Amino acid sequence: MVDIFGLLRDLIAIPSPTGAEGPLTDFLSGRLSDLGWTVKEQPLEGERRNILASDGHRTKVVLCTHLDTVPGETEAREDEQFIYGRGSCDAKGSAAAMMAAAECLKTDGAAGVGILFVAGEETDSLGARRANEWGIGSQFVIVGEPTDNRLGLGHKGTLFVRLAASGKRAHSALPHLGESAVEKLLDLLADIRKIRFGEDPRLGPTLLNIGHIQGGTAVNVVADEAAALLAIRPSVSVSDVLSRLAEAVAGRAEMEIITASEPQRLWTLPGFPTAVFPFGTDIPYLTTLGKPFLYGPGSAVWAHAADERVEKKQLLEAVAGYRILVGRLLAGEAVQGPPGGARP
Repeated sequence: MVDIFGLLRDLIAIPSPTGAEGPLTDFLSGRLSDLGWTVKEQPLEGERRNILASDGHRTKVVLCTHLDTVPGETEAREDEQFIYGRGSCDAKGSAAAMMAAAECLKTDGAAGVGILFVAGEETDSLGARRANEWGIGSQFVIVGEPTDNRLGLGHKGTLFVRLAASGKRAHSALPHLGESAVEKLLDLLADIRKIRFGEDPRLGPTLLNIGHIQGGTAVNVVADEAAALLAIRPSVSVSDVLSRLAEAVAGRAEMEIITASEPQRLWTLPGFPTAVFPFGTDIPYLTTLGKPFLYGPGSAVWAHAADERVEKKQLLEAVAGYRILVGRLLAGEAVQGPPGGARP
């Protein structure tokens, strides 16, 4: 039996911001091998790899989550109720619960279980994109994210965009000789904030976050360049959102699409609480792994937060939940399809 609390503490103790997942990959590969799993690694770039662990049988159900976290330290600690630290709920809690559940299933004689850990979910989903080409051949994939142990009915898409405005440098005491890229960008962002990007009856409104702004060189210089990073969570098609965004930009700045994925409607099994989630996942890039499910411990409220945490009770419940989900899928129980198809 895997000590899930101890395992999660070990995972948190190994920093794994996007791009630096290598040491955590080493740890998990070794731990899974020690537990008797057949481990394969898929190279990505540098020391970054995906891990696929199988029980020696043809993989039918894959438990999948990501190795990377957002940047930033949080104190690794615990009390009677929570375990704290960067990645504790997004998504190292899912990883620990999946490993504990998979070990129980293997001990119980289940056959056809796989564990897939991927890199890069927090940015461009590089790991998921490559894993999709791996030829795993599973029928179902259960993706772990902080859902408060509810099955996802669906989630919004992801659209990350960079806007870059250009101006003309000049002395700040002679602004008429220059053209401020900062002011141009601010005016554009103000117009973008007024856009109604669209709303889906099930997934709700499309969300916008202006997450990063930079520009200029000094306070006494008219800025000749400025840029902003936008995170849009589409509940309608990405093409519709981009059309509205492009209409506002209209040559006022250069627009670069960093990553884009469509909103998703997902599969469920009776007996589990369900919900719709505003965040994106790797699911849009795992199309060859079978019917997708979304389930995991922790609340999105704490993901990426300064005091990120996961409740110990939820971790134990997630182990039981993964065991039930996988067991019912292996037994061939009929799943409930997403209404209206996989996407809005």
